[in-house]
Amino acid sequence: MSWSPSSWRDFPIKQQPEYKNLDELKAVEEQLKTFPPLIFAGEARELKSQLAKVAKGEAILLQGGDCAESFANFNATNIRDLFKVLLQMNMILMYATGKPVVKIGRIAGQYAKPRSSDYEEINGVKLPSYRGDIVNDIAFTPEAREAKPTKLLEAYYKSAATLNLIRAYARGGFADLRAIHKWNLEFLQGNDLENKFEELADKITQALKFMEACGINPDNTPQLKQTTLYTSHEALLLPYEEALTRKDSFTGEWYDCSAHFLWIGDRTRDIDGAHVEFFRGIKNPIGVKVGPTMRPDELITLIEKLNPENELGRLTLIVRMGAQKIGDIFPPLLRAVKNAGKEVVWSIDPMHGNTYKTSQGLKTRDFEKVLSEVKQFIQIHKAEGTIPGGMHLEMTGGDVTECTGSISSGITEELLNSRYHTQCDPRLNANQALELAFMVADTFKDLQK
Repeated sequence: MSWSPSSWRDFPIKQQPEYKNLDELKAVEEQLKTFPPLIFAGEARELKSQLAKVAKGEAILLQGGDCAESFANFNATNIRDLFKVLLQMNMILMYATGKPVVKIGRIAGQYAKPRSSDYEEINGVKLPSYRGDIVNDIAFTPEAREAKPTKLLEAYYKSAATLNLIRAYARGGFADLRAIHKWNLEFLQGNDLENKFEELADKITQALKFMEACGINPDNTPQLKQTTLYTSHEALLLPYEEALTRKDSFTGEWYDCSAHFLWIGDRTRDIDGAHVEFFRGIKNPIGVKVGPTMRPDELITLIEKLNPENELGRLTLIVRMGAQKIGDIFPPLLRAVKNAGKEVVWSIDPMHGNTYKTSQGLKTRDFEKVLSEVKQFIQIHKAEGTIPGGMHLEMTGGDVTECTGSISSGITEELLNSRYHTQCDPRLNANQALELAFMVADTFKDLQK
């Protein structure tokens, strides 16, 4: 079948807001089509080549960031702190395994969220669900919950500003390994994690001194003072994604220039649905969430539709089963893909399958279950002789109290209310993210024995 950036409009679609003024929506789409791309096709191709290395076990994938970015929390401090903790996790994983880490942020575009219901009801009042700041507002009022097309423009502007700052941090000296001792966040100071990371930083600093004595230093070797953080989001609002899809002048291929990496959620992965139709035509590296309802035959069909040329680095399968289910459900899926000879990157999302509500009605996730699912994912791959590519985490560089557990945080259900800031799903805070990185690094390292 022929494909175009708009061919998805002929297919059934899920998880879309209802806009009252379709003429205004169309005008916004046309305006977005004239805007500069947020990323370049060459950058997406470079990420695909890096993900090919992950698929072969030559690198590790680290993908993380907000469950849903917030217009209200859009500021340089939040962007910087997420960048810092990703840099720290990168060094922990890289030092333990001796492999490069491909870093992808859930950032600069993660403004839309799928919902389990189109409506939310509180005290007998029924209103449209909050679908992320790119669609409507979180306040429970009729005006706030109305889908507003102009919010697509605000999402673009904030994504552009975020990406601009990320590029500055990555290339402007912030990532210089000589500054590794300065990456610690203020609220990490004085705890065991700070001491553990400082020990690692000391080892890296000593290694740098030896390399400098050999004539290799950050001034003549850019890899020691620069890095790359790619951007990603769930491509949920297809009118926005279509408007930012561009034909590459060098190859003539279509790229969704809203982010380097896009993924399809577990709720919108229908084989004959609009999202799969859109994704099959863009040439970005892409991902698909693989939940507990996925059947092996369905997964193979989905892979063949999204990656018909079986291209290495093109498709990432993001497993999200839950700690109690992954041991039973994941191995048959893994074997089916392996036996079919399909080239994919395997990643684990240990967040979504481990969500529950407390007696106070707050959504949370238990750190031990998150850690357990990651470790089981790696161990299953080891048993099957396949490659666990990496992790996909909902996390923040902030000192929030949204997920319970972990030695470093000591967060209990009773403490969740103290700094529960998420607008959607609970995130690991910086302490928990670093603790997870240290523990998972050891598990990855064991694969090499």
